[in-house]
Amino acid sequence: MVKYFACVGLLKSSWDQVCIAFWERYPNPYSNHVLTEDIIFREVTPGNRLVSRRLLTKTNRAPRWMEKYLPVTMARHAYIIEDSIVDPQNRTMTTLTWNISHARMMVRGIDWDSYCDCVSPLSPPRFLSPLGESPSRTLAEHATERARETALAAKEKAKDLASQAHKKQQYV
Repeated sequence: MVKYFACVGLLKSSWDQVCIAFWERYPNPYSNHVLTEDIIFREVTPGNRLVSRRLLTKTNRAPRWMEKYLPVTMARHAYIIEDSIVDPQNRTMTTLTWNISHARMMVRGIDWDSYCDCVSPLSPPRFLSPLGESPSRTLAEHATERARETALAAKEKAKDLASQAHKKQQYV
């Protein structure tokens, strides 16, 4: 799995056009992996900056190792939170995006910042500490417990079958 990724590009457009394109990127016929886009919170601060929080639903598979521990709907969809601050006076737009679908197992955050004619990452995407509480048990503990339960169930089943074999069958 790729741990870090950074992409820097120069957009040959004005700052206004880049900001408008950012806000109008979804829905988009070429980005059919984005299912929904909902505004959770939006306000203009006293400093004349636009602060926004959006929730995006995307078709994004969970890592293979995690799929078997999740319901099918959770393994196929990802919920993304996007926080944005647009400052028209300083001509900056800053966004922070992170996946909240599997926040108890892992969290991935991405910082972006745009200045004038270009968009450049503030820092590469990184794995952050989990939001909320961590899983109560590790996957190894869970697998060990399941193996123990399966062995006990098999032992009980063998006892039942053995006792049935020793019983004398009565015919009427």
